[in-house]
Amino acid sequence: MSRDIQLKERWEKLVTLLSKQFAEGDVLDLDSIIYLIGVQELGKVHQKFKKDEKVNLMHIAICRLLEPYGFYEFDYFDSEGWPHYKVKEELPPLKAGEQSVLMKEAIVNYFLEREVID
Repeated sequence: MSRDIQLKERWEKLVTLLSKQFAEGDVLDLDSIIYLIGVQELGKVHQKFKKDEKVNLMHIAICRLLEPYGFYEFDYFDSEGWPHYKVKEELPPLKAGEQSVLMKEAIVNYFLEREVID
């Protein structure tokens, strides 16, 4: 099976699973899944977040997702328990479709590591 087909199948499986669990059957989009990962990484799953905090959660998720690719490195937790990352390497310029594929691949790998999907 080609890598692209495998990624597509795993992505669809993951979206279905997360949509059932967190969106009452509505289909979650890429940004929603990134937000969920940010909440998971922060570890405050039952907290309400303000708009700026939601943006920060998405940033945390993106840093965490791209850390294995060498773009970010975990730095420290601040006094409120928020993780901070430092840039190790700037992201190359990517077209929108390439960004989407990179993020989907990183998300699938994140959930494979946690054995949520196989």
